[in-house]
Amino acid sequence: MWRMFTGIIEHVGDVERADFKGGRLRLVVRMPKGAWKGVKVGESIAVDGVCLTVAATSRGRAAFDAVGETCRLTTLGRIRRGGRVNLERAMRAGDKFGGHFVTGHVDGVGRIAKIVQAGGDLLFHVDVPRKLMPELARKGSVAVDGISLTVVAVTGKGFTVTIIPHTLAATTLGGRKAGDPVNLETDVLAKYVRRAAESLRRR
Repeated sequence: MWRMFTGIIEHVGDVERADFKGGRLRLVVRMPKGAWKGVKVGESIAVDGVCLTVAATSRGRAAFDAVGETCRLTTLGRIRRGGRVNLERAMRAGDKFGGHFVTGHVDGVGRIAKIVQAGGDLLFHVDVPRKLMPELARKGSVAVDGISLTVVAVTGKGFTVTIIPHTLAATTLGGRKAGDPVNLETDVLAKYVRRAAESLRRR
């Protein structure tokens, strides 16, 4: 079954354990008090934009397991105890849709090149792997650490997004600085457009 997210972060959790063993990660995240009392084992939650399955729950905490490839291809391989992560439950039938379609399958890891003040907001300039550049467009959508954002501009090495005060306060972006790695997922529609264009060129 295909799990879907919207990129609207619901909570920020605290990493209580990040144990790497045998190339796998056991991640334990403490939820904010009163958040998601109904979270169950087997449920899908996006953790910093990575779709993970709840392996266990206990007293406001959820445990997840991530395989080696997931750790290698996302920022989860760098996560440590004391860190904070963005959390979003998978959409359910009838849920409101406020962001854009996010699958929880990270396409690559980018890096915050610089953060610039722009009035009351901040401009984040993000460098991305070259392979993702064709899937970025001005006014298009991109998920950064699971957060649905609109691309303000596409640059030679990446893109720029505007972060409003609410997003800074409600997600982990408020604690990010230049040089930090971030998980990136391009718009699923852009992937299909790119695939179609490449197929036409091969004809």
